[in-house]
Amino acid sequence: MDSVAVFDTPDKGRGLKATKEFWAGDVIFSEPSIAAVVFDSLAERICHSCFRRQDKLQRCGQCKFAHYCDRTCQRAGWAEHKIECSAIKTYGKVPNENIRLVARIMWRLEKDGGVISDMQLTTLDELEDHVADMQEDELQEFKVDIHNFLDYWPRNSKQHTIDVISHIFGVINCNGFTISDQRGLQAVGVGLFPNLCLVNHDCWPNCTVILNHGKIELRSLGKIEEGEELTVSYVDYLNLSEERQRLLKTQYFFDCTCQHCKNRTNDDLKMAGREVDGVKPSDEEVKEATDYCFEMLEKMDQARLKGDYHEVVKICRKCIEKTEPVLADTHIYLQRMWSTLSEVQAYLQYFDDAAEYSRRMVEGYMKLYHSNNAALGMAAMRAGVNHWQAGQIEVSHGMICKAYAILMVTHGPTHPITKDLEAMRMQTEMELRMFKQNEYVYHSMREAALKNKPMTMMHEPKSVDEGIKNLFHRRK
Repeated sequence: MDSVAVFDTPDKGRGLKATKEFWAGDVIFSEPSIAAVVFDSLAERICHSCFRRQDKLQRCGQCKFAHYCDRTCQRAGWAEHKIECSAIKTYGKVPNENIRLVARIMWRLEKDGGVISDMQLTTLDELEDHVADMQEDELQEFKVDIHNFLDYWPRNSKQHTIDVISHIFGVINCNGFTISDQRGLQAVGVGLFPNLCLVNHDCWPNCTVILNHGKIELRSLGKIEEGEELTVSYVDYLNLSEERQRLLKTQYFFDCTCQHCKNRTNDDLKMAGREVDGVKPSDEEVKEATDYCFEMLEKMDQARLKGDYHEVVKICRKCIEKTEPVLADTHIYLQRMWSTLSEVQAYLQYFDDAAEYSRRMVEGYMKLYHSNNAALGMAAMRAGVNHWQAGQIEVSHGMICKAYAILMVTHGPTHPITKDLEAMRMQTEMELRMFKQNEYVYHSMREAALKNKPMTMMHEPKSVDEGIKNLFHRRK
């Protein structure tokens, strides 16, 4: 691989650096997984070969566990599933996703050796497992998985020592990468990508990672000089510096010393009060509004988990009404309220509300995120769809164009979601021209079109941690 090189960093161990100059949107490298599995909770709704979501899947007639789109996907996945299929039948039940992934990795290593391809920059033996850094409760779960793995592992497969097995479990525990569905909108599985494991963290990274047609792509977010270290963010930047550092220490076993954490960059904005005509609320007022917002967020999450979306709306409205006059549009708790309310209102088809709150969310995000951050692009896309559904074509087209420009960098032109955005962009551009020529004709044709096939993203709201945040999978 001539675009990157492995090097030893002063305080982060091994890392990757660029061996040539890159520009925004360049693919630095792509990589297939050594192995990947569908999450336990989605095993009957996601194809175990191509990881697509389908309404009707064909079940493996032998183990009754694996599901596929059709015969083509089943044949494509048979090489990996063949031994797994027999193991599940012998074991008498389906082990959890971590055990299934470790087993698939070890069968792959048994078949192809430690280096799968000429492009691989590291072996699994060289990767950190951080088993020694685990807390006692996590270590107990870890030992249970190893015990169950030993029961599951076939007697006719190559036998391994406990040290080897625990190392692989440790590697996937802190280096597993989330696999998304075909549109990149929902996490559906986890896989292991050795080269990606070498890319270190930075809270303000110069790269992003996406899954495109079965391979991960490391893409540049801006200009990268030759010799510059390549970094991605393991956690969402919208957290405060202290919270990001806590998450990174707990989940990935290191202390983040990036410039944004050292300088607490933007922490003031993320907890700021609203300034009107040069007048700011007092620190006490901001703290009171912040504490109230935090309390209401907990109630909102509980209602959301129960699927009581009307209660979610009620909680969000009450919180926003009280805290919006005090908190700035960059305040992360208020941002989360706007995000949830816009998503739920879109699901309940109150599109004017959904459009308004998604617009506020994007305006706040633009002051916090990197201009080419994928979360900003996805938020703009959602806002664009909400405004289209609300009949606000001018704002809709602007948001769709903004999203398209960002996702061309973060996802590239061949990614399914970018193609969706290109179709939306062309549609809204055509509608905007029609709107400017004759508003009455436009609205008449739009109503007729809505009865036929509306542009939609009205999936049932998911948990707040889903989506494109926290790309690296972590066992809960």
